[in-house]
Amino acid sequence: MNLVESLRAHRLLAIIRGTDPTAALRTVLALAEEGIEAVEVSLTTKDATSVIARARAELGPKALVGAGTVRTAADAARAVDAGASFLVTPALVDGLQSGDGPDVPVLMGALTPSEIEGALARGACAVKLFPGSLGGPGYLRALRDPFPEVPFVPVGGVDAAAAGAYLALGATAVGVGSPLVGDAADGGDLGELRARVAVFRGATEAEETP
Repeated sequence: MNLVESLRAHRLLAIIRGTDPTAALRTVLALAEEGIEAVEVSLTTKDATSVIARARAELGPKALVGAGTVRTAADAARAVDAGASFLVTPALVDGLQSGDGPDVPVLMGALTPSEIEGALARGACAVKLFPGSLGGPGYLRALRDPFPEVPFVPVGGVDAAAAGAYLALGATAVGVGSPLVGDAADGGDLGELRARVAVFRGATEAEETP
């Protein structure tokens, strides 16, 4: 299953940022155990590339463990070298599809219509609508008319209630960081993480894309 297929099927992208590499790895593995198929490890996480490499080794070559906060082609290269199966950017980034290496799908950050067109022109497989909290679900609804076929993944300020609203309005999936992960990647309780996963899975499974 490729990235967009997974997002359509599971409707949730977990975003990990943390200060403890061992805890971050445990968080990735716990999310996978709970059925979260796509997990993004932000490059702002301490030793992020090591976390990605170790997670891919634990979960296997088909695991969707990607790198987030990719801001440059150099960031992308080191993430791919570590085994990232997809890349996520906060904004428009050039040079991620150079043709010199494996074709890794990119979820590219954009907010305005012009930026959305720019992301598609740069080969994005889906658009990370960021920061989603700026316009909320109503802004996504406004974008659906001119961009009916674009896979949108709102990110930023997405709690369980907002997740359901975005999905009801046509989001392919939602990307969720701290409301889902909490402090798990800093050494927090994994039991509490698993409880939050259940809440978000309930919210995302309750809505069907129109």
